[in-house]
Amino acid sequence: MSVRLNHTIVSAKDKKVSATFMAEVLGLAAPKPFGHFLAVQLDNDVTLDFADSPDEIRPQHYAFLVSEAEFDEIFGRIRERKLQYWADPRAQRPGEINHNDGGRGVYFPDPDGHFLEIITRPYGGG
Repeated sequence: MSVRLNHTIVSAKDKKVSATFMAEVLGLAAPKPFGHFLAVQLDNDVTLDFADSPDEIRPQHYAFLVSEAEFDEIFGRIRERKLQYWADPRAQRPGEINHNDGGRGVYFPDPDGHFLEIITRPYGGG
């Protein structure tokens, strides 16, 4: 048996706003209702299931491995939206991307303060 991630729940102040943001920025299909969730389907059969939360949102980190071409497209959408972005997880290098492991990477926030990351090479892959 292989163990693979199937889905995870993403807490949101407004699941429609957050799920739509995620889908649009990453260039994915529009979110689809699934029970009381809005599901964003990733290309590896994993879904991010957005749920409204009445509680304070505790920011999480979500990293996405993308191709070089997808990085360019996503990074373009980040800049079009005038989102803050950083080269590092501590947000000490604003307005930069990183070149870790011979690839490219950048961190940026979603509407609920979750810390999103796109990378073109897995860590340790360089």
